[in-house]
Amino acid sequence: MTIVDQPPAESRPFEADVAKLLNLMVHAVYSDKDVFIRELISNAADACEKLRYEAIASPALLGDEPKLRIAIAVDADKRQITVEDNGIGMSREEMAEALGTIARSGTKAFMDRVEAAQGGEGATLIGQFGVGFYSAFMVAERVDVISRRAGSEEAWLWSSDGKGTFTLAPTALADAPGRGTRVILHLMESATSYTEAGRLESIVKAQSGHVPVPIAIAAKPGEQASEIADGAALWAKAKADISSADYTDFYRSIAAPFDEPAHTIHYRAEGRHEYTVLAFIPGARPFDLFENDRKGRIKLYVKRVFITEDADILPHYLRFVRGLVDSADLPLNVSREMIQESAIFSAIKKGVAGRVISELERLADKEAETYLKIWDNFAAVLKEGIYEDFGRRDQLMALARYKTTTSGGAWRSLKDYIGALRENQTAIYYVTGDDMARAEASPHLEGFRARGVEVLLLADPVDNFWVTSAPAFEGKPFKSVTQGGADLALIKRVDDAPEPASEANAAVTAFIAFVKQTLGDTVADVRVSDRLTDSAVCLVAPESGPDRQLERMLAGAGRLKIAAKPILEVNPRHALVVALAGLGEGETSFREDAAHLLLDEARVLDGGVPPDARGFCDRLSRVLTRGLR
Repeated sequence: MTIVDQPPAESRPFEADVAKLLNLMVHAVYSDKDVFIRELISNAADACEKLRYEAIASPALLGDEPKLRIAIAVDADKRQITVEDNGIGMSREEMAEALGTIARSGTKAFMDRVEAAQGGEGATLIGQFGVGFYSAFMVAERVDVISRRAGSEEAWLWSSDGKGTFTLAPTALADAPGRGTRVILHLMESATSYTEAGRLESIVKAQSGHVPVPIAIAAKPGEQASEIADGAALWAKAKADISSADYTDFYRSIAAPFDEPAHTIHYRAEGRHEYTVLAFIPGARPFDLFENDRKGRIKLYVKRVFITEDADILPHYLRFVRGLVDSADLPLNVSREMIQESAIFSAIKKGVAGRVISELERLADKEAETYLKIWDNFAAVLKEGIYEDFGRRDQLMALARYKTTTSGGAWRSLKDYIGALRENQTAIYYVTGDDMARAEASPHLEGFRARGVEVLLLADPVDNFWVTSAPAFEGKPFKSVTQGGADLALIKRVDDAPEPASEANAAVTAFIAFVKQTLGDTVADVRVSDRLTDSAVCLVAPESGPDRQLERMLAGAGRLKIAAKPILEVNPRHALVVALAGLGEGETSFREDAAHLLLDEARVLDGGVPPDARGFCDRLSRVLTRGLR
């Protein structure tokens, strides 16, 4: 057939990220290249499902071939494997976009991690995250893709050796599928074992046996293809008929990782609305967990017709859950956007989110070891819900687990914390930090440790926000140890030592007044501390407003124009403070230097730096010189 009025064949470079990814894959020490067949079958199944959806509005797209299928053909003599589907197919523009660029923003972050990894770890990362269509270049020296979009009178050939460029040209309809896409892999010599029909069939059954489209394979050219997967939807089967291996295979086919699910949720909701849910909590943290769009990865089906791959079914803080929902009630004759705006869809969202959270509650209560593995991976995301989901806040706070100053590295619940309150303790105390070590080293904890008061160690950035939005747990308010008064006087010390005098002696009191006068409006106040036992000074935030860590975060993000002036607390029993208080009035200049240096010391202990580096060095030099006399 002669093609007229078509753009000529053209050669294009890959988008930079694609070229980089291909280079990483080809040169990675990859332990399991089998992933390529799963990725190609997954793409073919998606194409079939998209056609099934579009055919609802345009039945003519199915033509005289209403049964959707995936066919695999092997030609050992030519070192070729062909994967063909009769799905929606691609136009010229779609081929250039889908096969020449990478749309998902998280791919660059993934590549950076692979590139940074050394030796075998890089291979593990590739296997863990999956690489889609481009995985074909791990086994093929050239890949040809011929596609014809359903309803179109044009067909296109995309071809590349994976070394930086691809060609895109029109091709005769006689050389193309009636509709859909044909992917031809010209295998490397080192990959010829994939032309062994038995091996290829076992890989397909293991990795893709549960895709919702039938799969057939022809082991030799001209041979009748035999069906090796019937396209039955796994989620529609009874749980008793599904093995753990079946669930794992299906999880890997829809989520593309190599880990096993930490927990599987499979149920059918009946009553006012009917729908089936098959969801998985991953056993490892997905690489796209912290993408800015915070999209979920739940597929939506209606009566087994694929609607969308990222339905907004679960709240953002449950976006780590992978799986699907198949509704029997949602209408098929409206747009994807309208489906997600319907009252039925809202009811499904509420029901699915409630079930996932109740499953987490059950695990926390009955299978603590499994739950703690989930918490290790997804704590930072789940805690987003405490300040985002007011209706489930109490449930989420009860699910939360924390390291504390008394837990020895073990996880503790807020219920555990409440059960260990000290006599006269009226609040849940916490300290935030950039990491666990910094939080645990905070001088603000000294007085709490001396009294055996447990303090939550919060090192995730999200912790700075949820503690300010959660007013209390079981009637006990949350209180930062770096903010306001410590209120420790009524709590007994664990060593039964007598409580230090609540007031400083006259000399120390006078010195503290001198420090306050010297520092002026640099600080909001200078006062005696009841939270310090070993350190000389610390900075405290005022009672109202953000605590010290949150204030730094907001200032760093440009969301805080004017920071509150800190309060400098002084330990009246510290040897340095007592010695400085005992100096005569003739040491005024030295005491002024000491006052500023005490403030700078508090800033450093707080995770900051002296704002006036020159002034700090001059004062330190004068103090050291005096000490050497």
